[in-house]
Amino acid sequence: MEHYISIMKHTWKIVICCIIFTGLKECQAANLSFPGNFTIGVATSSYQIEGAWNVSDKAESIWDWYTHSYPENIADESNGDIACDSYHKYEEDIQWLKELGVDFYRFSVSWARILPNGFANEVSEDGLQYYKNLTQALIDNGIEPVVTIYHWEHPKILEDLGGWTNELMVTWYADYARVIFEELGPLVKTFVTINEPESYCAVGYNTTYFAPGKELENMGHYICMHNSLKAHATVYHMYDDEYRSTQNGQIGIVAQCYGWVAGDNVTDDSIERYFQFNCGWVMHPIFVGDYPEIMKTRIANISALQGYPFSRLPEFSDDWIEYINGTADFFGLNHYTSRMPVFDSNEDLGIYTIDSGIIASINESWSLGSAAWLHVVPAGFGNLLRMIRDQYNNPPVWVLENGYPDTGESDDYSRISYYYEYITELLTAFQDDGCNVVRYTIWSLLDEFEWTAGYTQLFGIVGVDFDSSDRTRSAKLSTAWWQEVISTRTLQSVPTANSTR
Repeated sequence: MEHYISIMKHTWKIVICCIIFTGLKECQAANLSFPGNFTIGVATSSYQIEGAWNVSDKAESIWDWYTHSYPENIADESNGDIACDSYHKYEEDIQWLKELGVDFYRFSVSWARILPNGFANEVSEDGLQYYKNLTQALIDNGIEPVVTIYHWEHPKILEDLGGWTNELMVTWYADYARVIFEELGPLVKTFVTINEPESYCAVGYNTTYFAPGKELENMGHYICMHNSLKAHATVYHMYDDEYRSTQNGQIGIVAQCYGWVAGDNVTDDSIERYFQFNCGWVMHPIFVGDYPEIMKTRIANISALQGYPFSRLPEFSDDWIEYINGTADFFGLNHYTSRMPVFDSNEDLGIYTIDSGIIASINESWSLGSAAWLHVVPAGFGNLLRMIRDQYNNPPVWVLENGYPDTGESDDYSRISYYYEYITELLTAFQDDGCNVVRYTIWSLLDEFEWTAGYTQLFGIVGVDFDSSDRTRSAKLSTAWWQEVISTRTLQSVPTANSTR
């Protein structure tokens, strides 16, 4: 009940604002409705919210190890040892989900919690029971569980054996996924195999910035992606061959794709190359077949100039190209921001930029929240959706993350404005341009541990008091705004700070 009262306080703030300021554009009712089959959900990930890092027989994950070993690499020297303590508070979190009215909840499973030694010969009953309880409770409350099998964390023991640079990781991951299908599959209709492989590969295996923090000869990220795509395809076929007929679910992968907007020296060719080196790196092998030609050509040529007797981008055999192609029931898209991509082959800005020959520039006038990388550029979202439509034969697009960071404000006007502008672009792309967007996911349900930013960048539409031993949750203005959007299936107008005074 106290959740409801807290949300209603914010709801009245929005209503009063729009009654008093009906002459302002910001308070006009938005005539933007979601189509009947469109679903709206919210997401989190295991390491970012669960805590309970060493409860029961859970093993040390690469993020446990990284944050404990290199606290200086985290903005506030924090970690996810407790995080939101959702391992113990998942029932309360589900009540927030229920009050929001979301159609689905996307969460991830911790490999280290399920398989303590990394391998399927030792399964944690406690770990499995936690996820079974969570999944069943969601269903009991009318919320669809959307399960991400891998969201950037695996047992440290597997990293000691090479992690995603070891091709055996394909087999280890498939064994882990089989446990998930066997134990959770009867309750789950949607699986995401891997979250943003381009992210953990680029910053985990080519820099020390993210776990596991390995700089590997300007090629670790390419080897990581190569094995991640093989792992994804192997698990897709496993589900297709062994489980789909009885579980009747869908399965796919998700990539974080940047958008783009026009600017000085931005050309069609620079946009195309930017897209292929970012989104196409993951999705071209799945929706077209093999890596994008521009990637193969440029990386091979630059590798030769650097004296390598081989391309730093591994080659797929014909059999693997065929095996990976078509392994997605939907186009899983995470999107946050955009850039102005221009050619610049002369500046040494790092391996990714050298290989692409692209500088992803920004406009200093773009607004941003607490994350220096996330500028508010909604037009880029529409451009991206249209490119996906054209490049991949208009697949069903599931937006599986989209959100805005601040420092934890309760009256989070900027977050609401971000959502309004980005969803307006989404609906325009759907209604006017025929883009086949069918799901949208808020990132995130809770303020949570944001990787190397620690607790300095908070994305939640529900607040968490990290100074409280109870990790007390509280409503924000965006909690009530989203509740209204979801209940009416219509985008609501944006309140402003001035209009509530």
